[in-house]
Amino acid sequence: DTKITFRPFIVREEKILLQALESGESKQIVKAIKEIVHVCTFKAVNVENLPTFDLEYIFLQIRAKSVGETAKIRLLCPDDKETYVNHDIDLTKVEVQVDDAHSNEIKVNDKVKIIMKYPTIDTVDPKKSIKGMKTEQVFDMIASCIHSIYEGETQHNINDYSKEELDKFIENLDRTTFDKINKFFESMPQLRHEVEIENPKTKKKSKVVLRGAQDFFVLPSLTTA
Repeated sequence: DTKITFRPFIVREEKILLQALESGESKQIVKAIKEIVHVCTFKAVNVENLPTFDLEYIFLQIRAKSVGETAKIRLLCPDDKETYVNHDIDLTKVEVQVDDAHSNEIKVNDKVKIIMKYPTIDTVDPKKSIKGMKTEQVFDMIASCIHSIYEGETQHNINDYSKEELDKFIENLDRTTFDKINKFFESMPQLRHEVEIENPKTKKKSKVVLRGAQDFFVLPSLTTA
């Protein structure tokens, strides 16, 4: 519920975005998003610590006021997986969606619980689910997203643990607790929007789910190729 003041991005900043899109490199695109949000919010937002979904939402609002509230994007038709269609998206209707059952509190047992924090855009690829990650990546992400551990009324900050101690703590968790942590990541808030498109060849209508800022911010000049 924090209010953020921002300005539209200027040509110089739009150039940064276009160059990142042309590169096709995820790191360049992430860097562009962070830089634009940082300068366009008058450096009031800590882009390094902001949860991915908040950063993407702020970026989308800046993009809407800078280029226009309607984005024309190309979508692949799910039925034949070869036909693309252009579709207009009203960016003002794209929201961060929250699962009602989501919680950042993980109960290990009657005495111990874990408080999780949300990953940043540098912590994990927002386009990749936890199920598609390698084992080492999953464990590293979990470790980076633990905020604190409670033992009864005693709070242990994550900084109280060495990396080795934290890794050992995670490895000693039972399967039920580990599943709860997986659910935390799978159900956490995300920028999400569902649209219906029609394949001009087959006339079949399909629903397509857009997730993350990169699905929305492609500029018209780059979507007609």
